[in-house]
Amino acid sequence: MTPPTHAQLFITCIVDSIFPNVGEAVVSVLEKLGVEIEFPETQTCCGQPAYNAGFRAEAKQLALNFLDTFEKSDAPIVTPSGSCAAMVVHGYPDLLAGADDSKNLARAKALAARTYEFSQFLVSALRVTSLDAAFDGRLTYHASCHLLRGLGVKDAATQLLANVRGAEVAPLPHADECCGFGGLFSIKHGDLSAAMLDKKLENVRATGAQTVVGCDMSCLMHMQGGLTRDASTITCLHLAEVLGGNVD
Repeated sequence: MTPPTHAQLFITCIVDSIFPNVGEAVVSVLEKLGVEIEFPETQTCCGQPAYNAGFRAEAKQLALNFLDTFEKSDAPIVTPSGSCAAMVVHGYPDLLAGADDSKNLARAKALAARTYEFSQFLVSALRVTSLDAAFDGRLTYHASCHLLRGLGVKDAATQLLANVRGAEVAPLPHADECCGFGGLFSIKHGDLSAAMLDKKLENVRATGAQTVVGCDMSCLMHMQGGLTRDASTITCLHLAEVLGGNVD
């Protein structure tokens, strides 16, 4: 199968509102790999917060808007979030599984089949594992739950990081354990979330890394918050920011 030359960017709420630099890094990496970016301007939230809170009718309306928006092009959909990609791939078919929604269910499944998280797109669709990216220092990788368990994407980011010039990649102890964010989980179960975060950050410190790399800004924001409160100098970066540092 020929690697795609076009892609639709699903930017996500948190990147659009808080971390636009991550979206810019994604575009920079993809364009330098020869991928032409399409940005459908009618895109909104994927509906995951409402879905997780049990507001299925509201989530369904957002899902239908997503289908209407991204069906207009046959290009694959790329998003810098395993969490949002998992919502499209698994949440939408669940929302639209009713007998009266057979047509929309088929639409959702068709769109899910061409939806990728950023690292997944690079490795699985573009067949790229080595970019001319450079990073000076030791870093460690946090595997977010939705990417790892929801999408089954385990090695894409680590393959890419292994080929970043100058980077020393330190394995993260208990890397498959949740950081404690979990979207609404961190709000509804604050004490549990904080305890999970403390454990995750203890493991981060044990690596000696000064940078934590991940593929979901929600997790990285949660972790950076804990690090900042502890006056730590460790910083959190999205994978796209590392790969976009020096891509030829």
